[in-house]
Amino acid sequence: MQSAIEVRALRKRFDVVDAVKGVDFSVARGEVLGFLGPNGAGKSTTMKMVTGYIPATSGTVSICGHDVARDPIKAKQHLGYLPEGAPLYGEMTPVSFLKFTGAIRRMSGADLSRRMGEVMADLQLEGVRHQRIDTLSKGFRRRVGLAQAILHDPDVLILDEPTDGLDPNQKRQVRQLIRNLAPTKSIIISTHLLEEVDAVCDRVLILDKGRIVLEGTPDDLHARAEGHNTVVVLVHRADTAKSTSALAGLPDVEVTHTDEGEITRISVRPKRRQPVAETVSGALRDAGVQILEIRTERGSLDEVFRSVTAAPVSMSVSQ
Repeated sequence: MQSAIEVRALRKRFDVVDAVKGVDFSVARGEVLGFLGPNGAGKSTTMKMVTGYIPATSGTVSICGHDVARDPIKAKQHLGYLPEGAPLYGEMTPVSFLKFTGAIRRMSGADLSRRMGEVMADLQLEGVRHQRIDTLSKGFRRRVGLAQAILHDPDVLILDEPTDGLDPNQKRQVRQLIRNLAPTKSIIISTHLLEEVDAVCDRVLILDKGRIVLEGTPDDLHARAEGHNTVVVLVHRADTAKSTSALAGLPDVEVTHTDEGEITRISVRPKRRQPVAETVSGALRDAGVQILEIRTERGSLDEVFRSVTAAPVSMSVSQ
C-alpha cells in the first residue's frame, strides 16, 4: 500500500547554505512520525517543503499520491498544517478565523458549523470563541492554530511544535487528541520535547546538519542508551553487603550502590544492554535479601540525542 507521505531525495539550498541534504522517508496511514534535531538541523525547512510552503531545490514530495510541486491544490486538499509560531490574524476571533479558514477549504453551512463545534470542544476554545486572537495567551493562540489545521479533517497532518507554549495539562490534552486522530491519519510532529516521542510517536527521525542521522521506533532509540536495561533495586541498608556480594558474581554487569538513610539503592548496569532483571532478582532472593523495589530503566533519550547529533556518519536502527 502506498504511503500517504512520500519524500525522496529532498534538498533545499539557500544561497551558499545547504539546509536539507537529500532526505528520504515515508509515513503510512495510522503512523505518527516524530522529527527531532537541534536548532538549525533542517526540521522546519523540511516540513515547509513537504507542505509546499517553500519549493524544494530538488527531490520530490507526494501527499496521498499527489505531487506537491506538480499538483499542489490536490495535494493540499489532503493536508493540515500547523506552522512554527502559528501565524494568525490578531484582529479576528477564533470563530471568525475558523470560518475564514473553512471557507478557504470550501467548507460551508452545517458541515462547517459541525466541525467548528467539534474542534473548539476538542481544544477547549469555547470560552474564548469571541475574544480577539491578539488578546489571547500563547497557549490559546497555539490551540487556535491547531484548530485550523484539523478543521477540514485532513488525511495528513504536519505539526511544527504543536505543544509549544502549552501548560502541562494542555500538553496532555493535545497529545491525547493526536493519539485519537492517529489511527486514520498520517502525522508528522516536529518537537524539541523528548518526552513527546514516547507520548505520541510510532517512529522517529533525528536530523542534524540537514541529514537524517538516526531512524527508528522509540524503543529502538531507548535501546541505544548507555543505561538501557539497567536494573535499580532498593533494599534495606542492613542487607547492603549481602546484596552487593550476591550481585558481584553476575557476568557482564557493573554494580554500584548508594546509601539513602536506611535504604540502599543498587544499580546493576549490563555491559551489553542485555535484560538482567530476572537474573538480578533471582540472585538476591537466593541470598535471602528482601527486595523493597525493583525496576528496569529504558535509558535516556536525551543521551541518545546528544550522541547522534554530534556524529558525522548516518546511522539507522530501523528493521
